[in-house]
Amino acid sequence: MRFDVVTLFPELFVPFLSVGITRRAFESGQVDVHLSNPREFASGNYRRVDDRPFGGGPGMVMMAQPLEQTLVHIRAQRHDTAPVVLFSPIGQRLDHAQVQRWSAGSGAILLCGRYEGIDQRFIDTQVNQQISLGDFVLSGGEVPAMALLDAVARLQPGVLSDADSHAMDSFNPALDGLLDCPHYTRPEEWAGQRVPEVLLSGNHAHIERWRRDQRLKLTAQYRPDLLEKARTAGLLTEQDEAVLAQNI
Repeated sequence: MRFDVVTLFPELFVPFLSVGITRRAFESGQVDVHLSNPREFASGNYRRVDDRPFGGGPGMVMMAQPLEQTLVHIRAQRHDTAPVVLFSPIGQRLDHAQVQRWSAGSGAILLCGRYEGIDQRFIDTQVNQQISLGDFVLSGGEVPAMALLDAVARLQPGVLSDADSHAMDSFNPALDGLLDCPHYTRPEEWAGQRVPEVLLSGNHAHIERWRRDQRLKLTAQYRPDLLEKARTAGLLTEQDEAVLAQNI
């Protein structure tokens, strides 16, 4: 798959693409990332990509023309109809289901806005989808773009050391969409706290039941909406409900 990132700050992506376990996906080309700077396609001696907003007000607005020329350049290289994605407060909130769809697709053109925003005429004519990370505002779309790329990269075959690692992630269908359970490692006792005995027992059936119980309890405490979704889908067993009833 190929992702083209339209950004005024391509240098922000250099360390992101070259460190960490997800670099395997980027270096191998499983997730092929290309960076394009609209300044390279802006006209005039100053290569301006922004101007003051009509109607007044604070800040600057990214101009449509340099962005359109950037898209023309990218389209000529891609030879496909990849969607243009803008990271925006009005977008659909990114979740695991969306990430799975992106990870199975052929990529997209990720548009990283800056300043007060982008000329609405460009959004209306060129943007196919808008995505949000949550109800807060960032300085630009670069961080959300990295979040999407990271989430997609770690789902690619061979990227994680253990192929089943991502199947045990929070929100994964393998966990019925629940939050993951707590994890422990050596030493068995630290700061006066011991690892739960069941995890040292070697009884895999008991360990899996403990983990399931912990997932249920954590989800009920912190994300009851996810628990209701699993219940509505018929994913909770009688034993699950008994565990939850004990903790009401």
